[in-house]
Amino acid sequence: MRQRIITAVFFVIAVIGGVFGGPLPLFLLVTAIALGCLWELQGLLMPGGRDFRRFAGAAAGYLPVLIFGGCLIWPGAQGDHFTAAALTLGAVAGAMLLLLGAELFLESETPFQNIGAVLTGALYVGLPLALLLSIATPGGIYNPYRVFGLLWLVWTNDTMAYFAGTWFGKNKLYERISPKKTWEGTIGGVLGTLLMAWVLSQYFSDYSASAWLALGAIASAIGTVGDLVESMLKRHAGVKDSGDLLPGHGGMLDRFDSFIFMLPFAWLAIWWLERVG
Repeated sequence: MRQRIITAVFFVIAVIGGVFGGPLPLFLLVTAIALGCLWELQGLLMPGGRDFRRFAGAAAGYLPVLIFGGCLIWPGAQGDHFTAAALTLGAVAGAMLLLLGAELFLESETPFQNIGAVLTGALYVGLPLALLLSIATPGGIYNPYRVFGLLWLVWTNDTMAYFAGTWFGKNKLYERISPKKTWEGTIGGVLGTLLMAWVLSQYFSDYSASAWLALGAIASAIGTVGDLVESMLKRHAGVKDSGDLLPGHGGMLDRFDSFIFMLPFAWLAIWWLERVG
């Protein structure tokens, strides 16, 4: 328990410091999260695979973060998200073709399965975290409260779901994939997150109360699905945790699975809300 608490304290300090430190610290924070999650993900998708493939999968999956990060911190390029999206698409497509060519010489019996694992990393981890960098820079102006708000909503959902499930949980949510999750815990997480979304709307005026509530609903509902998807991945690989990078807490993907999974949906909601006013 002591190790778990110490890790949690350093973890929270690093995340909050990265978010409020400015564009470069956020980029470095997202880079650490992306590379950690991608390395673990490739290990889950290709257990026993060669380190070359695991490294290539992590590198290719990181490309969206690298390109969007360049647009975030490169002088004069801030806000050019259209160019970043085009460069990302081209870079990921080129990386896929190069890896397909490399499979000719690696003599694998499952070349397309290997490429699928790499593509999964780019779509499952790299692109959502790149969208987080886009969320953080509306109009090219860095706004840490948007990132902090989304993180806080996901953390609230995880915490409230845990306590509600511990105190009241009786009916299993999806026992085949995650035996400990219950409907009572899930509902407690949703209600707690919606309450936190309303609280955030009183302090952060970027969005209206209804917009924050919409983001709260996404963080709780979609975030829960993301947690189940990662549980499915771990069952596929036959492991308890995605890694051991965070002592007492498992791996990086264990801590950010819900957050990463809900980011594309949050980005779409924000895009729509900004256009309808």
